[in-house]
Amino acid sequence: MAGRGGRGSRGGAGKSLVRASLAIHEPPIGQSTTPGALIRNFAFDFNPSQLALSRRAQWKTTPTAAVRDGAVPEFMGPEPREMTVEIFLDSSDRPSGNGVMKKVESLFSCCEVTRKSIAAKQPSTPWVVFQWGSFKTARFTAYVSSVDVTYSLFGTTGVPIRATCQVRLNEIPAKAKGQNPTSGALNAARVHRLVAGDSLQSLAWREYGDAAVWRAIAEANGIDDPARLPTGAELVLPAAEEVGELR
Repeated sequence: MAGRGGRGSRGGAGKSLVRASLAIHEPPIGQSTTPGALIRNFAFDFNPSQLALSRRAQWKTTPTAAVRDGAVPEFMGPEPREMTVEIFLDSSDRPSGNGVMKKVESLFSCCEVTRKSIAAKQPSTPWVVFQWGSFKTARFTAYVSSVDVTYSLFGTTGVPIRATCQVRLNEIPAKAKGQNPTSGALNAARVHRLVAGDSLQSLAWREYGDAAVWRAIAEANGIDDPARLPTGAELVLPAAEEVGELR
């Protein structure tokens, strides 16, 4: 794609204070709509220059011979959101490195069944949550339906050092009772990076207003010993509607 120029010239990128990221999680076990344990957090080298969001409403029309102008359509329900995000990767300042190749492999893994889901006899690809600051419309739990990569620059050894990735996300809707009546959006889990002094109880209080539901956080992250929380680790905080079921 032409017109990319240097890092600072990328639309919406450069020295932006808030970077986009893609949290990649294990799929949940059972019927839960909250992502499982965090596998990795895919940090963008550059913020997207464009996002494409779409949502459709499904209607059904049954032709009737006796109706001259056509039958009245019947509303069948809304369809989940879809989003295509462009991810630009560039390690041309480190031409001997393989950072771009590893990041592309990480994105491709979002279309591969996880080992833990196979062991649980519920084979599934990872669940993901795209996040970009306060852009809530683009934040929802999803699965990756496709990853298309175009390599545009290679190092002297043939290793790609620049690539543009088009990643398509399809929403996995939460339960209807968790719907926000003012925005129409469904809540999604989010990721929190632990800092000194954090505890599961304090996180539960800040996130849900109830310290007693700390077990929901522990279960979502596979934590056996809540007293040992390493600073800097990332925890998934389940959606509020999922936690509410445990109260």
